[in-house]
Amino acid sequence: MTGRFPGERLDYPAAARLDLVDAIHGYPVADPYRWLEDGESAQSRQWEEQQRAVTQAYLSRIGATERFTARLRKLSDAPVMPVPVWRGDRSFSVRREPGQEHPVLHVVTSDGAERVVLDPAEADPTGQSMIAAWDCSPDGRLVAYQLSHGGGEQSVLRVMDVDSGEVVDGPIHGTRYSPIAWLPDTSGFYYVRCQDSNQPAGRETIDRRVWLHRLGDDPRADDRLIFGTGCDPTTRYQVSLDHGRWLLVSTMVGTASRNDAYLADLEEAPPERPLFRPLQVGLDALSRASVANDGRLYIHTTFRAPRGRLCVADPARPAPPGWRELVPEDADAVLSNFAVLTGPDRGATRLVVVRNRHAVSEITLHDGASGARTGVVALPGAGTASNLSTHPDGGSTVWLSYTDHVTPPTTLRYDTHRPHPERHPATPAVTAAPATSRQETYTSTGGAHVHLFVIAPADCSQGPDRPRPTILTGYGAFGVSMAPRFHPDALAWVEAGGVFAVACVRGGGEEGRAWHRAGMRQNKHHAFEDFHAAAEWLIANGWTTSKQLGIIGASNAGLLVGTAISQRPELYAAAVCAAPLLDMTRYERFGLGPSWRGEYGSATVREEFRWLYSYSPYHRISGGARYPATMFVVYESDTRVHPMHARKMCAALQHANGAETPILFHSIPDIGHGPRAHSRGTAIGADILAFVAHHTGLIESRDA
Repeated sequence: MTGRFPGERLDYPAAARLDLVDAIHGYPVADPYRWLEDGESAQSRQWEEQQRAVTQAYLSRIGATERFTARLRKLSDAPVMPVPVWRGDRSFSVRREPGQEHPVLHVVTSDGAERVVLDPAEADPTGQSMIAAWDCSPDGRLVAYQLSHGGGEQSVLRVMDVDSGEVVDGPIHGTRYSPIAWLPDTSGFYYVRCQDSNQPAGRETIDRRVWLHRLGDDPRADDRLIFGTGCDPTTRYQVSLDHGRWLLVSTMVGTASRNDAYLADLEEAPPERPLFRPLQVGLDALSRASVANDGRLYIHTTFRAPRGRLCVADPARPAPPGWRELVPEDADAVLSNFAVLTGPDRGATRLVVVRNRHAVSEITLHDGASGARTGVVALPGAGTASNLSTHPDGGSTVWLSYTDHVTPPTTLRYDTHRPHPERHPATPAVTAAPATSRQETYTSTGGAHVHLFVIAPADCSQGPDRPRPTILTGYGAFGVSMAPRFHPDALAWVEAGGVFAVACVRGGGEEGRAWHRAGMRQNKHHAFEDFHAAAEWLIANGWTTSKQLGIIGASNAGLLVGTAISQRPELYAAAVCAAPLLDMTRYERFGLGPSWRGEYGSATVREEFRWLYSYSPYHRISGGARYPATMFVVYESDTRVHPMHARKMCAALQHANGAETPILFHSIPDIGHGPRAHSRGTAIGADILAFVAHHTGLIESRDA
């Protein structure tokens, strides 16, 4: 077929089509590219290497790559001041300074001096490691940290002395993003690791348990199993210890939108044998709880409140019959976070409550005794407030992170004795071209009202001045909200003259649990319908045209993009599908697939298979259809979403495409599903923007 460059022909690698048809619940399911599931076979490796050569040659011809690389590097080097975490008289934070490849852990001591505690570049001179998780002991003298290596998400846990920099304990393997709950005397901690660290790569992310580790002990021989016996292998755990006394364990099977929770009083039994009382068991609700300085148990819950409410209880009687509602549910806003502020005498409790109204944050103050609203905290704009942090000794101050579509994350310090939050510390704003962000509403199937953020050049503050090259993205799963956040890729695109749109489709959490469930399992089709409706709204309202519209998405958003091009190829000019799920009949067999049955359904169940097969993008490719220019981006060290999805879909599209548009496979080594080195992320982002710009006319419109 012919590419977009004059006189150039793309010769794709040969990809054998197998005459392989599975019978699943009586349905014939063709899988001609099953052989591409084995990424280690010689045939598959050769195919991928040849695809990489085709893609690199194509991308090298696009002149905008260097332009986007330079701008993304500048935008993503904007100073970011994270929220401090207080331990004793010290505060800790992780941040990346301009020029650094990875975030670094810092400490500020009582005299105000700041220094580096852990720089992954020093811990691993190869530059392949980064901080996956960390937590400090109550006195701030020790830090338990986890480093991941080589782009994967598996991590190794060690303990470092903050003052000397000496590693005093570890390594502990199999601790992927483990929470840490330190004992009050810092002699050890509760943590989560897999049962067997010798499982094959990717499988060590399931079958996990809660353990107690004493410093200096052999983790395999001596650590005490605390919780998890008999639980489903896909269970995920959260563990915390409040005031050195109240041990909370929360369990969630896979990614189900419900959890069980248990509370133990360590004054009643030793740390090795905590006596757990049920806080919430068997309820169709999500709840998280903590014991505050005032001695009360606070429960942020969706029990009888799909958008969330705040309750209190006596920690000695934590079950729902003892809950008292303190802050009721808001009919139009989702309660996302809260903080409890107490004075030095632990009296006069005040509450800081964050709600997201159609994905935009607002903060209110409440009386701690009655829950009555007493005030409003003004935020800098229509953005997102998160990561509330307070001093463990109490006080009237809360720190929080704020960001929006044009503002890098910054820390705000709010004192209830002052009228407005302040930057902490003051940070310079990023230098960016003027841009405007607006929230729109459109109607999708079934009359659903869906919210859409449109980020555009400042000239478009009153609406579109003309159809422009546009990127549309979304997510629509797991209750994840597409809340406003600073996105260097979006700003770089807008600076170049384009429009960037974010659709809050069903399946996300923007409107609470009902919105999530309206786009999951048998209702998954609503997410795709909402995405198409967003594209149609952008076109109908003059923001863009189908020939100027590109779509991008990663992970579940890669599924969203893959489904969009398989269902409505005529609606889009370009698509970038990164780390995607695409073969929904076999997704459970790879990566973390078994954990997602609660979200998507299981092909082992006849009815659920029918849901999955009805939209599975790999199975919806039609020979001779005219598909948009498409680039699949694959991370070779991805243990979450297996690269087989993109391999098979790419081969199917290259075979079937009836249009003279490129279908590219961009395979990137030594990178996993999560965060990556700054320069690697910038390079990938530039490739994506350049590809979409080339196929939506952004480059031509800028160079004309």
